[in-house]
Amino acid sequence: MAPLLLFISLTMLIVVLFEIRERRRARAQQSPDTQASDSTPSSDNTRPEGCCGEHLVCERETLLQTNAQIEYYDDEELDALAGIAAEDYTPEQHEMVRAVFSTLQESDVPGWCRSMQLRNIALPEDIREEALLIVRERRKIR
Repeated sequence: MAPLLLFISLTMLIVVLFEIRERRRARAQQSPDTQASDSTPSSDNTRPEGCCGEHLVCERETLLQTNAQIEYYDDEELDALAGIAAEDYTPEQHEMVRAVFSTLQESDVPGWCRSMQLRNIALPEDIREEALLIVRERRKIR
């Protein structure tokens, strides 16, 4: 089981690194005129000023709002993890987060990530990367 999890984690890391590299390459190839027009938000791809788009907090403006209400996704048991660093989770705690994440519909992932941030619950790196990929894919569909 551990080799399989390691393989999946490494595969996810490679995919994320490739995506980052491709975005940087695309940005570097844009002309100065194109970059200037990209700095103003468009209606379908709005980002807060200074947002790089490379992390969950600003991937979509709805992922973290200061006036947002905490929404639960039948995951109240995760409140016990508030304030604990993800790398300090026991295997059982990690599996608890994984079990909730695996039951989410893709459309619920951005809201769940926002809920986790508002509740001060850290996502383990592998789950965080999977969530980021889902958020990115959903943005491409729109």
